[in-house]
Amino acid sequence: MVTIILLLSCDFWAVKNVTGRLMVGLRWWNHIDEDGKSHWVFESRKASPQENKTVSEAESRIFWLGLIACPVLWVIFAFSALFSFRVKWLAVVIMGVVLQGANLYGYIRCKVGSRKNFTSMATSYLGKQFLRQNTGEDQTS
Repeated sequence: MVTIILLLSCDFWAVKNVTGRLMVGLRWWNHIDEDGKSHWVFESRKASPQENKTVSEAESRIFWLGLIACPVLWVIFAFSALFSFRVKWLAVVIMGVVLQGANLYGYIRCKVGSRKNFTSMATSYLGKQFLRQNTGEDQTS
């Protein structure tokens, strides 16, 4: 059980931080600002004509097929564990559903919800930090 949960966690991390960005140009994360408020960020990379690295259709289909099939498979495992009264495996199955479902939800939000590209987000963030730093120094002087 412990091995399966550790492998699920590694898969969650790899899909969220590496595979999604490289295969389809999407990424998501949680950012906590200075006030302690949590902000979810969903980004999608826009392909530019100067970029040689374009997202191939085959890679995109493989990514989305795996991303959709895995939560469905874990839900089938959940019903199987529930109806066969194997309660000890239900914890593992619930972890699988939650982690795979979180990745699916995050990437759907990236694909549908956010249309900002990486460079505009980075420029905006650096501009805000520069402005905060300069206004903070002016107030203390």
